[in-house]
Amino acid sequence: MPILVAVRLKGHVGLHPDVKKTLQLLNLKRTNYAVIIPDTPAVRGMLRKVAPYITWGTPNKQTLITLLKRMEIRGDGRLGDEALKGIGVKTVEELAEQIINTPSKLKELREKLGLRPYVRLHPPRKGFKHSIKRPYKDKGEWGDRGDAINELIRRMA
Repeated sequence: MPILVAVRLKGHVGLHPDVKKTLQLLNLKRTNYAVIIPDTPAVRGMLRKVAPYITWGTPNKQTLITLLKRMEIRGDGRLGDEALKGIGVKTVEELAEQIINTPSKLKELREKLGLRPYVRLHPPRKGFKHSIKRPYKDKGEWGDRGDAINELIRRMA
């Protein structure tokens, strides 16, 4: 089962209550927040419901490492190699490989280390390439990007 990365693009003004609840369930509470989630049919349905407010795609290993290094441990700063020694993983790179192979590993990690379920990112360097009011396939920004999510995350990290 592969994983997905979803990034919230738009704010909360004028949201329908169902869309707002779905974004909360995805842990996308603010603009420029990203989450790493498993690619299941239920998650895909949630993503389609809130598509005009987010973008998502399949991350590569380097993007996953970047996001893991930016994850925050409650009260202890960011996730690093020192924090991983308590759970039997030596490096963030090794953890990224395990998450790619078994996405349920991320849920265990969140429980053991107290990781926040989201990653805070900056707005993209040099801005968005197109309008956030149009879907990605029609020269916009929202919706399913596939592998192009890696370039966006690189500019936001």
